[in-house]
Amino acid sequence: MTLENAQDLTSFALPVFAVLIVAEFVLSVWRKQKAYDWADFAGSMSQLAGNIVMQLMVRGALLSFNFWLYQYRPFTVPIELPFLILLAVVLDFQFYWYHRASHRIRLLWAIHVSHHSSEHMNFGTALRQSWFGPLSRPLFYWPIPLLGFHPLAIAAVGGLLTIYGFWTHTKQVRDIGMLGKVFVSPAHHRVHHGSNELYIDKNYGNFLIIWDRLFGTYQDETETVRYGLVQNIKTYNPFKIATHEFADIIRDVRNLRGRKLSRVLFGPPDIAS
Repeated sequence: MTLENAQDLTSFALPVFAVLIVAEFVLSVWRKQKAYDWADFAGSMSQLAGNIVMQLMVRGALLSFNFWLYQYRPFTVPIELPFLILLAVVLDFQFYWYHRASHRIRLLWAIHVSHHSSEHMNFGTALRQSWFGPLSRPLFYWPIPLLGFHPLAIAAVGGLLTIYGFWTHTKQVRDIGMLGKVFVSPAHHRVHHGSNELYIDKNYGNFLIIWDRLFGTYQDETETVRYGLVQNIKTYNPFKIATHEFADIIRDVRNLRGRKLSRVLFGPPDIAS
């Protein structure tokens, strides 16, 4: 696979994801668990479909934007394994802050909330990606081409990190032992998807858990996780899944009654997980 088509790694991975979903389902049945609710799974696939459409619409423009930024780099980072590992660390650091902001800034939460709207934790939930996520991510990732990393390398390594994030959305793996001191495990990410008071706004990392440990957002899985939102939306309608928080924001703007507009748009969301 060349660097030119490596940017589309997640598309190549979709058949693998499908096999893993089937394997997870079979394993959960063997363990007498109900890992999947098929209406919920259909809701997740509706969000994936919208996300893919949006990516196809904007991917070329975003890649061109990164190439435009890249021409102003003060130096060039070689496309070699040690520097690709460094790029993975840089991307994961940016992801941590992007993800954290997506939980603490209401407009960004309105985009991200669809990913948390499932009351189940499985590989299907991993694919419940926001329709509008491809539009918000560049707000945090634009400095990386200016640091000298090639845009195609950014896309390829970013794709690998996205694939890593898929496998952490499961209840079938308990933990990963000592590796969990450094890397995000399914146990860490189950906490992140919990609506328990103890778990809200914890474990934002995608690949490395060290950022949460450093910045005070780490939490062990110590009690049974209640998945979903603090107030679940109880719908499988794809448009409501994707846009319900935007509708709530519009309602709140209309009924400000002395509250500042900036608080409604940019303050922490009332519903967070």
